[in-house]
Amino acid sequence: MLAIFDVFDEWFALDSFEGCSFVNILLEISYREDEVRAASVRHLANIREFVRGLAEEAGAADPEALACQWHILMKGSIVAAGEGDHKAARRAQEVGALLLEREPGVRAA
Repeated sequence: MLAIFDVFDEWFALDSFEGCSFVNILLEISYREDEVRAASVRHLANIREFVRGLAEEAGAADPEALACQWHILMKGSIVAAGEGDHKAARRAQEVGALLLEREPGVRAA
């Protein structure tokens, strides 16, 4: 799970980094019935479900809760990188390591 932030670190360092279109849409479109916004919400839910699977494989007691927390870290680091924080992925990875330390029996991956 921590490797997600290694990938993010590389992504954030690209000159072409513009954040995440799906997060940007959520920030820009407040009307909940908008089709584009709804598609973004579904896409982000799919990512969270993928992370839930990783949490389950790692042995989390509550994979859904850990996935929600992890997804907050992911989205927050994307926004922070967009603000210019060049260490956003590493900072999120540090917080992620703390979350994993709280999980008895979880293998940090």
